[in-house]
Amino acid sequence: MTERSHVKQPLFLTEGDVARLLPPAAAVEAIEACFRRMARGSVVNRPRYRLPLEHGALAVMAASDVELGYAGAKVYAGFREGARFVVLLFRADRPELVAVVEADKLGQLRTGAASAVAAKHLAKGEARSLGVIGCGWQAESQVACIRAAVPGIDRVVAWCRTPESLRAFCERNGAEPGEDAQDAAACDVVVTVTSSPDPVLRGDWLRPGALVCAVGANDGRRRELDNVVLERASVVCCDSLEDARIESADLIEPVSTGVLDWLEVSELQEVVAGEVVGRQSDEDVVVFKSNGLAAWDVAAAAAVVERATGR
Repeated sequence: MTERSHVKQPLFLTEGDVARLLPPAAAVEAIEACFRRMARGSVVNRPRYRLPLEHGALAVMAASDVELGYAGAKVYAGFREGARFVVLLFRADRPELVAVVEADKLGQLRTGAASAVAAKHLAKGEARSLGVIGCGWQAESQVACIRAAVPGIDRVVAWCRTPESLRAFCERNGAEPGEDAQDAAACDVVVTVTSSPDPVLRGDWLRPGALVCAVGANDGRRRELDNVVLERASVVCCDSLEDARIESADLIEPVSTGVLDWLEVSELQEVVAGEVVGRQSDEDVVVFKSNGLAAWDVAAAAAVVERATGR
């Protein structure tokens, strides 16, 4: 028997497997635990980089999570007509490719789960309403995961520019359609999850005590928040300062004009671990800027694999 015959064959998990094995509450649990390990220093995260393709780009992002026992990379090819995602999951202690996981649904869930962790730790105590600006694929998991993490949410207001998309989104997600973006912005938790190149949320629209989760823009060229949002914020945090300095135009541009200073920006892991005080008052406006981390992909993929194998 050759040495190669001892190599364990990796699992191949499809989009359907991920949807079946990782419900929103489980995704939130996995990502919150990931933030705690990040705070303990057991995670090394490599920011996303993109290689040009003909009419598209190949993106690569990687992380090792020694405490969890896994390392991996997410790779995806994105074009105007769509994208294809995969996570390669390895054991952290031996040369074993554990799984190849189709990762469109995985990415949707881990992004929603990160906003849910932010809502759990940064929303005001009596948060009851969720506003969503954007009605695309990513918006679905924002609603499902935040509802799982903040059970007191009993009203969801959505808005997007296409009436047909808005109507269908509200029917699928038990939301009510807003007349305009201001209706969604008048909620306790406000999520921006759009592909707009220009701000879709104005700080003047926010009510005292709002938590803003800005999710949609992550290429350093697009913004979802105007400067007034940052001017009003008592607390600003992100998923990774290293990533934010590269990808977050929502923070990069306010810093460049003196509206914000990087020293004022915390990382959500510090809040989750209790190292940094998040909200100090129910009147505070708080901002969480999410770009998406490979560490989340590794954590979510590991959760799917362990559910698939019954561990």
